Amino acid sequence: MADADMDLDQALESAHLPALLAAVVHMTGDGGWLRPEWTPTYTPLSRGDPGLAPEVQAQIRREVKPVIEAYLAGGSLRTPSPDRPTLRRMMDFVGGGPIPETYADFLIDEIAISGKSSKDPQFEQPKLKEAARKLSVLVIGAGMSGVLAGVRLSQAGVRFEIVESNPDVGGTWLVNTYPGCRVDNSNHMYSYSFEPNHAWPQHFSPQPELLKYFRGVAAKYELKKHIRFETRVESLAWDEARSVWRVELRGKDGRAETVEANAVISAVGQLNKPRVPQIEGVGTFEGPAFHSAEWRHDVDLAGKRVAVIGTGASAYQFVPEIAPKVANLKVFQRTPPWGLPVPHYHEDVPEGVKWLLEHIPFYDKWYRFWLFWMTTEGFLPMVKADEGWNGPTTAVGEANLGLREMVAAALAAQVADRPDLLPNVVPTYPVGGKRAVLDNGVWLGALKRPNVELITQPITRITPRGVVTADGTEHEVDVLLYGTGFTASKFLSGLKVKGRGGRDLHETWAGDARAYLGMTVPGFPNFFMIYGPNTNIVVNGSIIFFSECAVRYIVGCLRLLAETGAKAIEVKPDVHDAFNIRVDDANKGWAWGSPNVTSWYKNEFGRVSQNWPFGLIDYWRASLAPNPDDFVLTREPEPVS
Repeated sequence: MADADMDLDQALESAHLPALLAAVVHMTGDGGWLRPEWTPTYTPLSRGDPGLAPEVQAQIRREVKPVIEAYLAGGSLRTPSPDRPTLRRMMDFVGGGPIPETYADFLIDEIAISGKSSKDPQFEQPKLKEAARKLSVLVIGAGMSGVLAGVRLSQAGVRFEIVESNPDVGGTWLVNTYPGCRVDNSNHMYSYSFEPNHAWPQHFSPQPELLKYFRGVAAKYELKKHIRFETRVESLAWDEARSVWRVELRGKDGRAETVEANAVISAVGQLNKPRVPQIEGVGTFEGPAFHSAEWRHDVDLAGKRVAVIGTGASAYQFVPEIAPKVANLKVFQRTPPWGLPVPHYHEDVPEGVKWLLEHIPFYDKWYRFWLFWMTTEGFLPMVKADEGWNGPTTAVGEANLGLREMVAAALAAQVADRPDLLPNVVPTYPVGGKRAVLDNGVWLGALKRPNVELITQPITRITPRGVVTADGTEHEVDVLLYGTGFTASKFLSGLKVKGRGGRDLHETWAGDARAYLGMTVPGFPNFFMIYGPNTNIVVNGSIIFFSECAVRYIVGCLRLLAETGAKAIEVKPDVHDAFNIRVDDANKGWAWGSPNVTSWYKNEFGRVSQNWPFGLIDYWRASLAPNPDDFVLTREPEPVS
């Protein structure tokens, strides 16, 4: 944490001035600080620069300094909770222009200036508290979403247990330890809205810091006493006679146990099963060979000949880390990634920013609000397909073409000294068609190293000595690394789920996973998923926002059970089907839905099974609370048929 005695002038130099001025309104109760001539004018990729002349920025710092000094000397907040008109003015100011009224409630809820949010469990009534104590929930997974579910269930007073196959919390941030592993969403958003961290060391923090954060939240809410570690959930079966889930567990010692729960929440996510490509000879390589998600730290790469298969998000992070250490690095690429320019991707958060977040009341709220608003729509309009687009197939619309030209120019500038690389580092598919990565120059810097070779010839087979490409060349190496992603479309693979009447979930899906709001499936009462089908986001927002919305909705379903005395809640088939028709139709209108693009966003049938095709506000609204009309509520256990 930044020093409490930090020089104020130094801290103010690091301030996001619009957020600071909003904080000053709280201190003074004076909306006059939101001067029209101080309204920020942001530009894409501006990192929050308000677009004001240097002398104007200096003036703002001079004028706010005595106000802040007076507050720190013992002053009080004049307006801790502004009225709605004032709050709307503050939002428009920090956002850099009028924010549509349709977004107002959504954003006010996200800021949670009063300290309360719609995401807080609403179980205050004595009757609900009594009913909550009678419920029991089993959560599968103690990663980001599982920890979140545990926090909210604890706050609601619902009995719960979390089952985790790993020895600690953290999920993907525990398991993925490859060099360079870090988040690609700003940390001040990639954190729970109710648990800000003012001490993030970097804007996009590395894996150890993320693991530390989730461990800290689990400790604060005393979740470990609710978690069975090193235990696997092998199967779930719905007991219709008693309206409970029978859950088969297997511990580290191999011993099986069956437990029961009124409801089950799957928090296993989408990106947890490494995908090794189906290449002839996989498994025959005689040297060390492993996937980035199963990094072997016992294998010293220094001075070795190394092959990397795949150039997705993980390879984009670990290749620049290992390139200076190895003797020779061969990177096998099928399609290049789009790298969106983010120069500060590896930069430290200035100590002044940390100090302001910690010591200036409400500054953290408004700084997060700015980040959130900038990514609420984000690049979304730029990856939208224009109806009837007849332009180049490298884009899906006019705005998408403009984004493509901007990003392609940034990539080309980095390889101006290596024109031979240019055709192989600028993708031919539309921006947004596949997962984009954040580019600060280190990826192409690594590819330009004299000991690194980018190979675009297709791989035909793996041999005991290396990799053979379509031109007949055998590339002999000492170590083989797979940066080939995950089996994302195979939702809940390895978990047997039997619902009403013994209905099998995977047979129901038949490889094409679908769910209502990504959370619930007809025929599977009291069974919920977080980060389920069609809840992934591409270029806007943080996945933690989606998980918070999902947990709010799931806790709302539990509340509905408590309010009605029902034993089971099950989405109606027509509601589920109509929702999925809307999703499929909408996904066709985005770059990732283009028929000319293949990616992990699509399943084996070519259907986009991963992505949410609407705005963040739409998921927020849809998940505010369950509509009882969408569900069948069973108030008494059904007789066994």
